Amino acid sequence: MTDAPRPPLPPFTPETAAAKARAAEDAWNSRDPERVSLAYTADSAWRNRAEFFQGREAIKTFLARKWAKELDYRLIKELWACDGNRIAVRFAYEWHDDSGSWFRSYGNENWEFDERGLMRRRIASINDLPLRETDRKFHWPAPGPRPADHPGLSDLGL
Repeated sequence: MTDAPRPPLPPFTPETAAAKARAAEDAWNSRDPERVSLAYTADSAWRNRAEFFQGREAIKTFLARKWAKELDYRLIKELWACDGNRIAVRFAYEWHDDSGSWFRSYGNENWEFDERGLMRRRIASINDLPLRETDRKFHWPAPGPRPADHPGLSDLGL
């Protein structure tokens, strides 16, 4: 694993924090646990919902399990605030389970970065809302990044 710098680096401005959030969104939309894990320090500490774990291997295991359950996953992140080496984002993602039931999951994440731009702490709070397939708003080929012309959360009224 590489711990090479991952620009943009702290301290963050609103512009560089928004770029960091979009890079994270694009990586997560790849649904590639290895790719995603490289944005985190080797000992990164996570809270995701009610799960607590630490380290890249645990992150990869978690993400593989997540995307085996959350099928056709599509995510949008939006910057909420930034200060120094911290960024807060809000997000929503749509997915379905293996029975075909759709959900939109809403949440907030608090991120803390080291001097190389690697995330050393991620705290995520998430709620799931059952969704009729006809009410989905995230339509782009998956896996893959959200197209530049696809609306963001605020544009979608989320």
